[in-house]
Amino acid sequence: MTWTRGCRSSTWAVAPFRGRDSPGGDGLTREGATVCRSFPHFLIVPPFAEKLTHLFFSTCRFHCFVDGNKRIAIVLCAQMLRYNGYLVCAETFLRDTENIAYHVAAGKIDKELLRDYLTALLNGTSDDEELKLRIIHAISDYLPGQ
Repeated sequence: MTWTRGCRSSTWAVAPFRGRDSPGGDGLTREGATVCRSFPHFLIVPPFAEKLTHLFFSTCRFHCFVDGNKRIAIVLCAQMLRYNGYLVCAETFLRDTENIAYHVAAGKIDKELLRDYLTALLNGTSDDEELKLRIIHAISDYLPGQ
């Protein structure tokens, strides 16, 4: 996915919900512009799930845009799935990741658990019971030993 495609997708995702403009007028906060420009450039290309995880996590957690960060994360990753031939996963991704995005933004789901979830989604094993229990424990206020 190119920067231009990403910007078009983000504009489309937040246009109906935009209530305020950013300082630069492009929808990016100052922090968001820094994060987007610091996307890691690897000498060795990481696995697709790693790229997808980084895009989703960074867009949700680091408030790249003034409004709609969770929606933008979902749309950008769905576009990335589509452009890379993961059409079967894209529908499931769109349906299932809204709640995941909320909990990533809230800080309850860390990057490692998100990577495990997205890897399972790509492999068609997202209904794994152990993974579901890990997600439930992460999003609940569960404290071990209680």
